[in-house]
Amino acid sequence: MPDRYAVIGNPIAHSKSPAIHAEFARQTGQALEYGRILGNPEDFAGDVRRFIADGGLGLNITVPFKEQAWELADERSQRAEIAGAVNTLIRLEDGRLRGDNTDGVGLVRDLRQNHGFEFAGTRVLLLGAGGATRGVLLPLLETGLRQLVIANRTASKALALAALGAPLGPLTGCGLDALAGERFDLIINATSAGLANAVPSIPDDCLSERGWTYDMLYGDAPTAFCRWGQDRGAARALDGLGMLVEQAAESFWLWRGVRPETSTVIKQRRGLS
Repeated sequence: MPDRYAVIGNPIAHSKSPAIHAEFARQTGQALEYGRILGNPEDFAGDVRRFIADGGLGLNITVPFKEQAWELADERSQRAEIAGAVNTLIRLEDGRLRGDNTDGVGLVRDLRQNHGFEFAGTRVLLLGAGGATRGVLLPLLETGLRQLVIANRTASKALALAALGAPLGPLTGCGLDALAGERFDLIINATSAGLANAVPSIPDDCLSERGWTYDMLYGDAPTAFCRWGQDRGAARALDGLGMLVEQAAESFWLWRGVRPETSTVIKQRRGLS
């Protein structure tokens, strides 16, 4: 019988994770099945425990359960601790659950390996101070960048998050109105503004010449933030589809000890192959 994995969230029918992991399994010759679980907001822990009791070996966690998964985990990676959220649960040999967060690794790997962005010595702006930002802090700070600035509409949230991560690297926080006159080599949108076809209120000239933009959201057409970057001469204006595939690959490696090749899967998801 194949080993069992799944993604749990609510809603969940739209999730691309089963197709991505099915391709990873085919590519690497791993005998596994990967399904979807519509999680019960009133009994997330019960859903997880039932899946594990039925032989499940691991879960991906999506909205709105990442914080609950963090609380449920018996042990956590450092990046999950910093994130305050877990998107990957691994059943250990003794039956306990280890929580990890692969979002930041997925972001960095997409930028660095798939697109060739060089982090060393750069100034990076991270927009938003919610869970998406927390999830990528540690991997970003480990890239060798010169400075990471968190900017948020409510400055106090950005400052609090920067204070949490400051011991780990060159990190500061501010409000969006404090960005006037600043220039960044990479601007990452970790807000949900794009869901309303909007962009955060940042200065038109805060992107350095030949700077890059990256939107964690993705879609069949360029997102609002991708269009913002294109209109301001970004060298690259990228969306988050590659991050989605790369974070899934990191989960697959944590579960199986095998790292799948991702470029062909990204092309498949974009309908390019």
